[in-house]
Amino acid sequence: MASLRIRVYGDPVLRRVADDVTDIDGAMANLCQDMFAAMYEAPGIGLAAPQVGVSQRFFVYDFGDGPGILVNPEITDSDGEWTYNEGCLSVPELTWEIVRPRSIHLKAYDLDGNEVSIEAEDLQARLFQHELDHLEGRILLDYLDDDQRREAKRILRQRAMNGQGPPAGTGEGLSLP
Repeated sequence: MASLRIRVYGDPVLRRVADDVTDIDGAMANLCQDMFAAMYEAPGIGLAAPQVGVSQRFFVYDFGDGPGILVNPEITDSDGEWTYNEGCLSVPELTWEIVRPRSIHLKAYDLDGNEVSIEAEDLQARLFQHELDHLEGRILLDYLDDDQRREAKRILRQRAMNGQGPPAGTGEGLSLP
């Protein structure tokens, strides 16, 4: 199994809008398996393709009904509001109170090319919204106010100057309460 590196803040791939997947094939299925391994090792509950350097619209996750893969996902409806302390594997060890819709309706495709429709609430809805942000080139820092963003960037710059990348296995993406 290939070892994938989770890209962290500052990597330009995290700021690109990912391309639609036009062909679901064996190579993509293998990549998804490697992404699951990287996600579990981090540990996290979701990982988008751009987070491993692949600018395509899909992500893997393991929450609720077990592991899943969503290809070309889109949110078609949302409702409510929920504030939750959210982190990201690409901005390790930092978390913030982020406001997102409490419930969403998402449409996507599975690895067999079948359309799936999911009604998600609370943490599962947040997970899907978070991973979709990665597909749109957004990261958690985009949700912060100016003071929070400056402080986060200061911490991240200090880590980089000290040669501190994220310690292996300490990513703090979305986690179960």
